[in-house]
Amino acid sequence: MTRPLGAAVGLVLLSLPAFAETVPEPEGFRMEAYGAPVPATLAGARVVSTEEAELLWRQGNAIFVDVLPLTPKPELPEGTVWQEEKRFDIPGSIWLPDVGYGALTPEMEAWYREGLQALTAGDKSRALVIYCKADCWMSWNAAKRAVNWGFSGIVWYPGGTDDWEAAGLPVEERAPEPRPGEVSD
Repeated sequence: MTRPLGAAVGLVLLSLPAFAETVPEPEGFRMEAYGAPVPATLAGARVVSTEEAELLWRQGNAIFVDVLPLTPKPELPEGTVWQEEKRFDIPGSIWLPDVGYGALTPEMEAWYREGLQALTAGDKSRALVIYCKADCWMSWNAAKRAVNWGFSGIVWYPGGTDDWEAAGLPVEERAPEPRPGEVSD
């Protein structure tokens, strides 16, 4: 039996979203194209929806860690004032920028590891909700790195601030923690 062309196209289109959302979990870290669909899983971590992230936030038992990278400062004409883009994230979060790249310098890796140690007071089972924006491999990489270091309370929130804001949940302006070699304002 032959189907009309419209029905065949409809069947193909219905199957595309399911296919597009299936991203395999890589063995290592994502090294490029960080703004792309992410896997639905992260071995060794708990993956949460916006509703689950909100519940953790309201309970106050988890530490929320934003890993959005800083926008690199462009080459500007002399005398031009550079204004960092403002970041609004989940209230009470700590912003540890640039720790989600696939490869980190030894200084950045140590800074991230020491930051997580300090946030958890050395309790590697403490819940750490790691996020960025939707479809951001930075949060996946940062969460994977923490799992590799033996942190067992890692919670990965792949929807990040995009899904959080879309749900009408509150955000607040956040300044990044100073990276190695930087001084806080």
